[in-house]
Amino acid sequence: MAKVTFNEDICKGCGLCVNACPKHILAIAKDKINKKGHNPAVITDQEKCIGCAFCATMCPDCVIKVEK
Repeated sequence: MAKVTFNEDICKGCGLCVNACPKHILAIAKDKINKKGHNPAVITDQEKCIGCAFCATMCPDCVIKVEK
């Protein structure tokens, strides 16, 4: 199973990863604000992740790490 982790402190919440996810399991957190004052991206269902790494590829700030 794949594991996705985010460095939430540097995520700017641009949403590119959310749009790239074919399983639609990423979202912009509405209840969190990081050190930069942005709502970071989060994974909503780790079990459904297929490890495609489209999210990490799209992230302009290299915030996302995908482990298989």
